[in-house]
Amino acid sequence: MALDYRALGLICGIEIHQQLDTACKLFCGCPTRHREVEESNFEFFRYLRPSRSELGEIDRAALEEVLVTRRFHYKSYDTTCLVEADEEPPREINSEALEVSLVIARLLNMKIVDELHTMRKMVIDGSNTSGFQRTGYVGSDGYIETAEGAVGISILSLEEEAARIIEDRGDSVVYSLDRLGIPLVEIGTAPDIVSPAHAREVASYLGMILRSTGRVKRGLGTIRQDVNVSIKGGARVEIKGVQALNLVDKVVEYEALRQVHLLEIRDELVRRGASVEGSIRDVSDLFAKTGSKVLVRSLKSGGVVLACRLAGFAGLVGREIQPDRRLGSEMSDRAKRAGVGGIFHTDELPAYGVTAEEVQAVRSLLAAAEGDAVIMVTGPRERAEKALQAVQVRASEALSFVPEETRRALPSGCSEYMRPLPGSARMYPETDVPAVAITAQMLAGLKMPELFADRSKRFQQQYNLSAELSRVMASSPNYPLFEEIMKTGLPASIVVRALETIPIELAREGALVSNLTEQHYRDCLAMVGKGSVAKEGLTDLLRTLAAHPQMTASEAAASAGLAGVDEAEVIKAVQAIVRSKVDLVRSKGERAVAPLMGLVMKELRGKADGSIVSAILKKEIQNILQQ
Repeated sequence: MALDYRALGLICGIEIHQQLDTACKLFCGCPTRHREVEESNFEFFRYLRPSRSELGEIDRAALEEVLVTRRFHYKSYDTTCLVEADEEPPREINSEALEVSLVIARLLNMKIVDELHTMRKMVIDGSNTSGFQRTGYVGSDGYIETAEGAVGISILSLEEEAARIIEDRGDSVVYSLDRLGIPLVEIGTAPDIVSPAHAREVASYLGMILRSTGRVKRGLGTIRQDVNVSIKGGARVEIKGVQALNLVDKVVEYEALRQVHLLEIRDELVRRGASVEGSIRDVSDLFAKTGSKVLVRSLKSGGVVLACRLAGFAGLVGREIQPDRRLGSEMSDRAKRAGVGGIFHTDELPAYGVTAEEVQAVRSLLAAAEGDAVIMVTGPRERAEKALQAVQVRASEALSFVPEETRRALPSGCSEYMRPLPGSARMYPETDVPAVAITAQMLAGLKMPELFADRSKRFQQQYNLSAELSRVMASSPNYPLFEEIMKTGLPASIVVRALETIPIELAREGALVSNLTEQHYRDCLAMVGKGSVAKEGLTDLLRTLAAHPQMTASEAAASAGLAGVDEAEVIKAVQAIVRSKVDLVRSKGERAVAPLMGLVMKELRGKADGSIVSAILKKEIQNILQQ
């Protein structure tokens, strides 16, 4: 379904969460190292409860988190301390992390605060042992330029990363403390994004700026995008945890589509005069002899089957609102928050072992008419009741509006419900961390990096590189080494291949490319520059050094049989191969160059320059053709 985003009144903004690559965590001296769970040397558990804000309010998202009491287990290590365990007050804010955040604020043209104050943001899903996340407001009112015009940068915050979830057991969750407290910046744009493609462009540009600092962590999980989306008549929805850049546009597209379909369902429900009853019926007796494995298992363990009627909802609970997601999926998400496995609804029954006769018995007991839908849940009574009440709330919302909520991004680009959208009641002051003055001297001393985009353009002009190779080299940590080696006069494309392409190829083979040092690359490329090794021999040379890093480049060349050959030897090798393939030369003519080139280079094994080999080969082929 193609959508006209301007006609829909799409409003979209992005939040970027990027871990900083600092020596220690934000409020303690622990290293920012990833640890394997098996390395944990101590663990403890907590129960968390919401607290009131300064105005005496409790955040609605926090209230829903305690719908079901859950026990939170934490695994700690010899690289974590009492600060992560919330058994000791935090230290002063990490000055290195603050410096990086100020550099980023400058790159985003932001107005930086005179004094940084740390706040507490209530988070009681267990990802913080304290029940809150510490965050400091760094700057606002910035902007970036895009193909669709300027996009405002509303806020930049410096905050601590949450604990890493290891296992969700339903009534308990296991977290690892190795990630808790790693410094990260949160960047929030203004709602200036006009389309899914524009959202991807903005996310890409912000990522480029962050990587340009050279002081952010790289790899899966170190950067996350949250997307805020609404359309005219819909509601602001925050979709959290978009891990991949190539998913950002799809997330925006599917959320706009979801809201379009929810509004259509609302209008249809109104037209039908649909309603939601508050009553819940125990229908367990109707399934005493059921063949449904799910229901049998639940009933045998002391659970119940509860049901409610949604008047006028028939056919709409099962209507698709995103690919493979339906209104019933939205209801099921709410039910799962109460601790049950999901829901059954009559738009999809009979199924899952539930027979048509059982469905009809439930409909009769609830006096459900043909146009009504029936929802059922199973589980312990208290959980089942809360689950079905949550379903009724979602059904009531469907009658009137698209609910504001926080959702979790799925790998497909769709999303699922997490919790209500939080409000201002989740924020309150941090009394343990002193404020930090941001002085003019501090700002003047910032070392500003060259942006990848600017460096890429410079590489194109200065070294005559293609746009693609320029982008690769500009964003590589090896770019200083590249510029150093370029002073030797080697062709830029050879240097880029040696530093970027060949290591990737060797890593795929299983070679230990981590053994290769900057000096290895310098020496190998110096041999190419002197003609001691042909550029075609670089792969074998680096492969040998990766396996035997103690060798010199000369020793590795000798070991790999890469000693250069003179022109006479090249001519001799070419002539031998051409004579053996005379029929191929006469049948293909000059087109025989390509297949014969491969044979010659294989014979010479990187001992001769490809351009020299090609020239000799073409000459020998002409000699055959002229006979």
